[in-house]
Amino acid sequence: MAVLRRRQANVPGGRPRRFPVKVSAAEEAELRRLAAERGVTVPRLLVSAALRPDTRAGLRRDDITDVLRMLTYLGAISNNVNQLAKVANSTGELADETAVTLGKVREAATRLQGALDRVEALS
Repeated sequence: MAVLRRRQANVPGGRPRRFPVKVSAAEEAELRRLAAERGVTVPRLLVSAALRPDTRAGLRRDDITDVLRMLTYLGAISNNVNQLAKVANSTGELADETAVTLGKVREAATRLQGALDRVEALS
């Protein structure tokens, strides 16, 4: 599973420039909430939103983690589906767990599509 950094990657020469930003108490609370929701710092949220609005600034860490987890899960389920297909092809009968496994495939695909839709809406 990929690990997302809260801080930006280091750059040669560092980042010596600062831009103090004044916000109200309500704006501060909202910025802190958004940053926490996305798993980044407030400065990283602001820089990403301003300089790279089409990148991960708007993505929630949960959405990215969900997509990666679902891809792994669907890969594991595909092994079960292959085994069930092999049994069905050799015996001509469906195994009892076929309906449950296919239900899990549908559930995982629906969850993955939801996470992808959220990621797409933020980009």
